[in-house]
Amino acid sequence: MHVLILGGTTEARRLAELLHGAPGLKLTSSLAGRVASPRLPPGETRVGGFGGAEGLAAWLREHAVDAVIDATHPFAGTISFNAAQAAATSHVPLLALRRPGWVPVAGDRWHEVSSLGEAARSLPALGRRVFLTTGRMGLDAFADLDDLWFLVRSVDAPESPHPARMEVLLDRGPFTLEGERELLRRHRIDVVVTKDSGGAATAPKLTAAREAGLPVVVVRRPPVPEGVSVVADPESAAQWVREDLEQGPFSVR
Repeated sequence: MHVLILGGTTEARRLAELLHGAPGLKLTSSLAGRVASPRLPPGETRVGGFGGAEGLAAWLREHAVDAVIDATHPFAGTISFNAAQAAATSHVPLLALRRPGWVPVAGDRWHEVSSLGEAARSLPALGRRVFLTTGRMGLDAFADLDDLWFLVRSVDAPESPHPARMEVLLDRGPFTLEGERELLRRHRIDVVVTKDSGGAATAPKLTAAREAGLPVVVVRRPPVPEGVSVVADPESAAQWVREDLEQGPFSVR
């Protein structure tokens, strides 16, 4: 039985660890290749795109894939919709693994928006020194905000176009609350921008911002494609695979 994990996240690596070595299971993890030095999961890996939904469907057929688990980043919308289309046309069952989103609590000053462009438009009214934690992709949305200063944190260095007044901090989570407090203080941050990635690795910035009374612009995540089953943790995804390993070939659900 061959299972393809569309990965690149902490949850995807954990899922591969849970399933690696299971009798009768061939496991392949696919990474997008956007990070220069990714943390590789156990088992077979491939790096790069598939060429859209049609290319992914062809890959599923060529490699006799029995099931797909979409464990990509919550904001990797294109591959998720391609996976849904490819799985449907190839009659291969698909499961989405999505960490739960963040939920505001008392004291949070969240401004929820639907896109990076909307986030950029909201900033001039909220602050002048921005902690931008949306990654290195999409910085062109903020490139025209010449009156604002940005601290951009990402795993790899961003490319142009990007804000003119910008300092880059290359770092990878998990981050600590103490470290986030010091970062906000040292750089005199007065507004934070983040995607609703969920999870604990990067959540301390939200607590630090709440403690400092700072506004946080939160970009809402795109929805999971309609009709795709969703689980919230790697253990549940692993159980989904194990049940079908025990019962026989996968059936489309």
